[in-house]
Amino acid sequence: MIGLGAYFGLFFAAVGAATVLPLQSEPLLVGLLVSGEFSTFTLVLVASLGNILGAVCNWFLGRFIDRFRGRAWFPVSQPSLERAGGWYRRYGRWSLLLSWMPLFGDALTVLAGALREPLWSFLLLVSVAKTGRYVVLAAATMGAQSAIGY
Repeated sequence: MIGLGAYFGLFFAAVGAATVLPLQSEPLLVGLLVSGEFSTFTLVLVASLGNILGAVCNWFLGRFIDRFRGRAWFPVSQPSLERAGGWYRRYGRWSLLLSWMPLFGDALTVLAGALREPLWSFLLLVSVAKTGRYVVLAAATMGAQSAIGY
């Protein structure tokens, strides 16, 4: 039962880490990998699915945030939003491959929703980016363990 709880904990940490919440899932993933009690494939899959779901939440947030633009409490000024939109249009949907990056990636996924990036292309690119990050992290962790003889 503890194993299932670890997977759920990792999933929810990954969801939160992909949203605007100040969470990180990488230390938890590394800790679970180092413990040797869990399947590397399953850990990477669970973390990836959670992180992708969190990014989709950001996409929906961006998709519907437009109705609040112009309100005094809206967190982004119109000139900043136009600059970000220009940047996104310049580099296009391929910039979503950077969605794995801390802070910047979260804002990018919200911006993609606000600028009406189709969900299918968003999902494809974000899935590659976020899964790739966890695969590299798992490989580095397992490689480091092998190198030190753990």
